[in-house]
Amino acid sequence: MISITTINDVIKQLTKPAGELETSVDSLLFGEPNTEVKGIVISFIATQYVIERAKELGANLIITHENPFYSHQGAISHIQNDPVYQAKRRLIEQEGMAIFRFHDHIHKYRPDGIMAGLIAQLGWDAFIEENAAAFSIVHIPSATVPELASLIKKKLEIPFVRVAGDISATCSRIGLLAGYRGGGQTAIPLFEGKGVDLIIAGEGPEWETPEYVRDSAYQGNHKAMIFLGHAPSEEPGMQLLAEQVRTTFANTPVHYIKSGNLFQIM
Repeated sequence: MISITTINDVIKQLTKPAGELETSVDSLLFGEPNTEVKGIVISFIATQYVIERAKELGANLIITHENPFYSHQGAISHIQNDPVYQAKRRLIEQEGMAIFRFHDHIHKYRPDGIMAGLIAQLGWDAFIEENAAAFSIVHIPSATVPELASLIKKKLEIPFVRVAGDISATCSRIGLLAGYRGGGQTAIPLFEGKGVDLIIAGEGPEWETPEYVRDSAYQGNHKAMIFLGHAPSEEPGMQLLAEQVRTTFANTPVHYIKSGNLFQIM
């Protein structure tokens, strides 16, 4: 257990496992590092809802995985006059809310902190064969694609997944790629190079890996892919982080707020 007094104390503890990175999008977007921490909210992304809930909970530090202003690199020149951006920024500043973007360092944890959360929530910790920088391989008891889709929806509490390839396939070796790692250059080599039957990814270009598995299935190969969506694949990692922070800083209120399902099927 560690006693903390400032935002900088929290940032130092969070970034320590990965060490100093040459380049990173991680930074304190709002607030001052020497501000006393009254409470912490952790979320996949600091949405308007998350910021308002943090205020209600009396927290003055939000740890967000993704940038709150809709740009991975943090560009705002294209939205500076946009009323949605202005209203959200005004809320943050009026409430004196500190926001720390925590993206690259947690992905550099070993194992990747985001991937660790996804595997844990799926209940597959005992089946890990390999944890690489961009993917993990698990070898689970055989199950069909529909059975795995049902399990995923239940475990991650999401209303739907998207499936490509041979949906009748029976799978046991699975490649997991959290976040935006489902593109062809990363995912496709796992089928032959690692012998996986199924790729489960957050997202990626839809005409790369999904089109590969479509052709593969048409050729008679029992291969498939499941897209979870970016947030559903990374929310578990931030929830796991909240548990770790709650243990490390036991004297500070720590809350995890799920961003909620982004898309609806109509």
